[in-house]
Parts: sequence; C-alpha cells; structure tokens
Amino acid sequence: MKRNRILKQSGILALSLALASCGGSKRTTQTAAVIGAVAYEAPKRKEIKTSEDAGDELIYLSEIKDEDENQLRYNIISNARRFEGTPYKYGGTTSKGMDCSGLIYTAFLEENISIPRVSRAIAEEGKRIKTDEVIPGDLLFFITGRRSKNINHVGLVVDVLPGQILFIHSSTSQGVIVSSLNEGYWNNAFVEARRIM
Repeated sequence: MKRNRILKQSGILALSLALASCGGSKRTTQTAAVIGAVAYEAPKRKEIKTSEDAGDELIYLSEIKDEDENQLRYNIISNARRFEGTPYKYGGTTSKGMDCSGLIYTAFLEENISIPRVSRAIAEEGKRIKTDEVIPGDLLFFITGRRSKNINHVGLVVDVLPGQILFIHSSTSQGVIVSSLNEGYWNNAFVEARRIM
C-alpha cells in the first residue's frame, strides 16, 4: 500500500514536471506571410511523408536537405496555424485544447519530426540564434510568471516584418493565437530564439 502511494505520488510529480505552463497575451493576428518588404511565397509542395503515410517512421532533422528545409518550415507553420482559435488546455495536444509546447510538438510531429514535449526540453534542441537572425519556423522561448526561473513557454515564428517578429503559441487566457515579440509582456518574458532545423 505504501509502495502504491509512493508510485502514485511519483507519477503525479513526474507529470507535473513534464508539462510546462504557458502565459497569456493580447490577441494579434497577421494574415500575409511577409519577410522584410518581400512577400514570402511558400515553395511548391514536395512529397513529404505524413504520419499516415509513414507509420512510425520519423524524419531526423540531420537528414533534411537544404532544399527541403523551406518546405518543411512552411508545413510546420501551416500545421500550427490550423489550431488558431483552439482553447488553452494544460497538457493538451488536440483541437479540443492545446498548451504551448503541445502546439509546437504537434506541429512538428505532423511532419514526422519528434521533438521533446516540454518547452524547457525543446529549448535544449538546435542552436541559439540572435533575434535579427530569426526566420519563420524558428522557436522563441520565454520565462513567464514572477516566480518562474526556468523556460516555461514556447512559440513558433510565423512571420518576420521590419522591426517585428510574429509567433504562434497557446496562451492560458486566449488559447492558440499569433502575438508580436514587440508586445511588452512577451518582450519582457523573452529569453532566447533557437533554430532546430
């Protein structure tokens, strides 16, 4: 009986540590994808295996060729944007509810790319980049909340405009939305940008 209680408490603790909370923000949307003053046109879609086609076959980031990278970035952004308007749900990964890392995890997994499920673990992937190097498909990481000391929020860059970076994420107050890094809350909570593909 004591062993069962310890196992149950360990499971609850592990689940609590595995899932990160996500912060809220004002709603900002952008419909056209623009990089600088030049319109971003998605490359012609190539055959990239979907999870239905591939079964359990996953694509490793190291196997992606440069010419496929833009298509893959576009696909991942499109996957995430399909969830716009989805309500926030702690631990969620479906259209019924989604948290910040669940959104990113799901958008990548739909392209058969497995990444960690928790924002602070995702932040250990790829390489750190400067904000002036950010392009659509890169990830932004945040520390939200006054008491937090670890990365606990992640967003996917969907657009880069002159002096502005737009990212999709799931906020606790508004669900899956597009926000600007220029917004005071997000600018103050911002920790780093990373490129994992």
